[in-house]
Amino acid sequence: MRIALITYSTKPRGGVVHTLALAEALAETGAEVTVWSLARSGDAGFFRSVDPRVSLRLIDFPAVDGETVTDRIVRSIETMRRAFDPREHDIVHAQDCISANAVGPCIRTIHHLDEFTTPVLADCHEKAVVAPYARICVSRAVAAEVTAGWGFEPEVIPNGVAAQRFAAAAADSDDARSRRDRWRAELGPYVLAVGGIEPRKGSIDLLNAYALMRDSHPELSLVFAGGETLFDYRDYRAEFDRRRAELDVTPTVLGTVDDDELPALVAASDVFAFPSTKEGFGLAAMEALAAGRPVVTRDLPVLREVFGDSVSYAATVPQLAGALADAVTVDADRVASGRRLAESMTWAAAAQAHLRFYEANPMPAN
Repeated sequence: MRIALITYSTKPRGGVVHTLALAEALAETGAEVTVWSLARSGDAGFFRSVDPRVSLRLIDFPAVDGETVTDRIVRSIETMRRAFDPREHDIVHAQDCISANAVGPCIRTIHHLDEFTTPVLADCHEKAVVAPYARICVSRAVAAEVTAGWGFEPEVIPNGVAAQRFAAAAADSDDARSRRDRWRAELGPYVLAVGGIEPRKGSIDLLNAYALMRDSHPELSLVFAGGETLFDYRDYRAEFDRRRAELDVTPTVLGTVDDDELPALVAASDVFAFPSTKEGFGLAAMEALAAGRPVVTRDLPVLREVFGDSVSYAATVPQLAGALADAVTVDADRVASGRRLAESMTWAAAAQAHLRFYEANPMPAN
């Protein structure tokens, strides 16, 4: 089976992490897998090395000075549409709105649903839900949103997680300790959030919660990692900076962290904060559980579904502050439960479920 997985970026966003891990797991079964992506500003490859059994097709996507977000997304779709030839593949599987609008008849994984007010982007989002001939969601909660909004009934195939990679970063080996110690020497004790500073990640709420908890835990710093995206969050970042100054809080903003260093960064944290306002699964939080870290998440139905009793939940900023403070005292039973959960979510199982879905939903004849 010749499978094309299409994503919009080479950067370490959740959907891209998903795409590469799924591609490698499918290739492990003997499937012929090609990952297609836009390569912005001369990117020579993805944010990490990829199993050589997976073919990579990167589409040059040069930057355009002064381009609006809307124009950039429209150009992304047009550029991918011109480059992609569906006749090379038996299955075409789009992982986001851009690719679903670009590649013609396809299966679409709807990781989460966005809300756009710009007409062009709203239309792009709508078409990316309606046009695919079959749909997958990574959680029942998102699938229920799709059913309620459009009447479709997506297949639910949960994410896998590279649990061993993050568990190894928390191990008692000399190398693992040394990597964690380097982060602790740079950052001290810290609360960590991965995903950048943007509205969907609840970054300002976390900033406010940290300000509330620092009197009881002055030793903890606040660290943000990640954040590469096509969208323009300058206004939100300006509000974040205004609020930071008002609270007299100085978080460390690392930006994109090298993929080889990320597990140690997670494993060295005191608490992993995941205050997202919208998620499809919560892969970064699942990785933190694999590393044996206490995790505090927003109280969302999708996260209750995925994480059960293995994390702490908070619906408001004061609750988030309290849960973060409480999580500093590690609950060994909860940590063990979280590790077991993460270890149970394998990419091999996800790949087998995808293969069954592909066989049941072949590409429609032209």
